[in-house]
Amino acid sequence: METSEILKKVRKIEIKTRGLSQNIFAGQYHSAFKGRGMAFAEVREYQFGDDVRDIDWNVTARFRKPYVKVFEEERELTVMLLIDVSGSLDFGTRKCMKSDMAVEMAATIAFSAIQNNDKIGVIFFSDRIEKYIPPKKGRKHILYIIREMLDFHPVSHNTDIGEAVAFFTRMMKRRTTAFVLSDFYDKHDFTRQMQIANSKHDLMAIQVYDRWAKQLPDVGLMKIMDAETGHEMYIDTSSKRVRQAHARHWIEHEGMLRETFSRSKVDWVSVATDEDYVKAMMMLFASRG
Repeated sequence: METSEILKKVRKIEIKTRGLSQNIFAGQYHSAFKGRGMAFAEVREYQFGDDVRDIDWNVTARFRKPYVKVFEEERELTVMLLIDVSGSLDFGTRKCMKSDMAVEMAATIAFSAIQNNDKIGVIFFSDRIEKYIPPKKGRKHILYIIREMLDFHPVSHNTDIGEAVAFFTRMMKRRTTAFVLSDFYDKHDFTRQMQIANSKHDLMAIQVYDRWAKQLPDVGLMKIMDAETGHEMYIDTSSKRVRQAHARHWIEHEGMLRETFSRSKVDWVSVATDEDYVKAMMMLFASRG
């Protein structure tokens, strides 16, 4: 993609997603992801009604009178976007490709984060860690992230979500709010990695899918290719049996996903490429508010 074309796309996405984050998501983001930890602020003399568990025994011994630790809510968050850049995201039969929607949703979250004075970082992943962008603040940083999302060329086309989540857990020492954006087509079981990550951090999942994954249209003989393996084959979509098998596969896949997220206690939302992702994201935020 030409540099001028990339810059135009970056600007277009900025205008749209920045407006969404300012006008729609500002309140929901703040209430859903406000500081969850408590940071030490100061010590003061014990007052009647204070929790004795907050007594600072070192200071108490030094001054020979009881002192308690005072805590305040940590306002600043670190937000990480784990973005799937595998081959299966480069597919779309309706308004846009799955990768396009993932970019817009990630950008909306990023602008919401900096309005809240939070840091934002990104992990691009396939079946390996393709790129890690450490968390920082500021519009310039977000525009760099969007530019990378638009023109990123992964080394691999396969998927390993567990590898990405495990890398995130290793890298982030402080409690972090993280969003995994993917279609979640992965032959590996990533339940354990999500359980570990969500016990230390605050993990959420956003599934992006195309309608054809759910229900094949009756359009006769169709050539399809697996974007991750490159394998090509013909299927007869006029066959009711083929369409029913395809629909069963989708139901099984979604059932496994629900089980994984349930066991990991991960909040998640699913959105099709022809749906309004604003509604889906507000549902996710509202469920946590």
